[in-house]
Amino acid sequence: MLKDKILIWIDQDIKQYCLSYYLKDELDADFFAIIDVTNETRDFFANQKLINFKKKWFYHDFILPLKKKPDTEFLSLFEKKYGINLWKLTINDRLLYGFNDFYKFSKNEILSILENECRFFEKVLSEISPDFVIMHEPYNHQDELFYELCKSKNIKILTSFSSTFGYKCEISETVHRVDNLESQLENIKKIPLHRDFKELRDYLESFKISEKIKKINTDPFGNKSNILNAAMNYLFKIKNKNQKTHFSYFGRSKLRVILNSINGSLKTRLRWKYVDKHLSKDVDYSKKFIFYPLHVEQERSTLIATPFYTNDLEFIKNIAKSIPIDYILYVKEHPSQFTRHWRQKFFYEEIKKIPNVHLIHPHIPALKLIKNSSLVITRSGTVALEAAFYKKPSICCTDFDYTILESVERMRSIEELPNLIQKSLRKNFYAHDLDSYVSLIDNNTFNFDLTDFDAKIVKHFFHGGRLVDVKITDLQMKIFLENNKNSLQIFTKFHIKKIDHFKNQIG
Repeated sequence: MLKDKILIWIDQDIKQYCLSYYLKDELDADFFAIIDVTNETRDFFANQKLINFKKKWFYHDFILPLKKKPDTEFLSLFEKKYGINLWKLTINDRLLYGFNDFYKFSKNEILSILENECRFFEKVLSEISPDFVIMHEPYNHQDELFYELCKSKNIKILTSFSSTFGYKCEISETVHRVDNLESQLENIKKIPLHRDFKELRDYLESFKISEKIKKINTDPFGNKSNILNAAMNYLFKIKNKNQKTHFSYFGRSKLRVILNSINGSLKTRLRWKYVDKHLSKDVDYSKKFIFYPLHVEQERSTLIATPFYTNDLEFIKNIAKSIPIDYILYVKEHPSQFTRHWRQKFFYEEIKKIPNVHLIHPHIPALKLIKNSSLVITRSGTVALEAAFYKKPSICCTDFDYTILESVERMRSIEELPNLIQKSLRKNFYAHDLDSYVSLIDNNTFNFDLTDFDAKIVKHFFHGGRLVDVKITDLQMKIFLENNKNSLQIFTKFHIKKIDHFKNQIG
């Protein structure tokens, strides 16, 4: 009997490497890996003996050098063959366009990167024909491109991501969407369920999601010791070879990186002074209002999940144009936006100029705004789901699994917005629908806190997230694997369960 072929996507996250370590002892399979890491970290993956990969490819080895004249005919044929919109991926990539402080890529450079990636990914998938691909939730254009290519080729994908509820994890072929969603939900709805809205709210509040957000926002980049150690290592130990080998490091000289870090710190402090002084802490809950919470910029939740709604300012203006005359729009800044140095003063000033919009301070609890609102609008946030627990309708711009709820309207065109708002404000819905959805998610999730695990990774290996171009030793890795054995074995167990599920489908 032929062994299964499992291809693992590994990057600085390294969670999938840790998974592979425990997975290899449970499955009689051949393991392969695509590895997207920096040069200092590469040494460990090139020489490690903990996992016997049948073959591994270092992603950046196949991207440079860039061509002066990329083959656009090849890219055009690639798009048509696989149904993948390449410009959508690259224009929404945080490094290739829009958010890069160090380098501005030309059109030909972007096309050349794409051509080399497409040829490389096709070559790997053609060479090994994997039965399964294991990866985290894609957040850069290259892993999203690989993910979409695998889906187009009908390769079974196991993507892991945080559940919408609490500290759980989910694995599915489509990010934030349960596999076989409609059929599973149909079966659940046949079962008598009896939780009312109060019981469902108690369930939601038991996860203490607001405390989770506070936890994430506490030293997200490490403490002062992490910062000092990272700076010393970067200045005096790291050779900084990535500028020549990784397009993602173009323009990142040590001096420019240090100056950018100092500038970022100053921007955060100055912008916070404005935010703290000018964004409203006094919210009038007696008014009829529609609630729109801002997203954190440079995140998958907007750049990939809602690729055609990336301009927050224009989106807010469109909402303001669409709401009934007797309503006001409350816009709240995201508390985690400080990790991106807050937004420019201009952005906040423009919002404040809109006559029917009120700008809310990030420290005001989002849940209190949800409870007192008439309607919640989001591009892709979980507030649309949270709103359902408080019998509030919502509108969103993406196809997550919660859009199946009666309380949620999925907007597919901005011109639909006025009618969707009017429709949503007239809605009535019932606990059974939400109860069925909660049961569905419970059936498809397990206890593994991805956020907490990621924090352990950056603390153990990457100076609290302040420096990713680091050397990793076998001893470091062995200690980490042993210290996190219990949680990783749970993670492994549910990957095996998903693989078995796929095999049963095929059989």
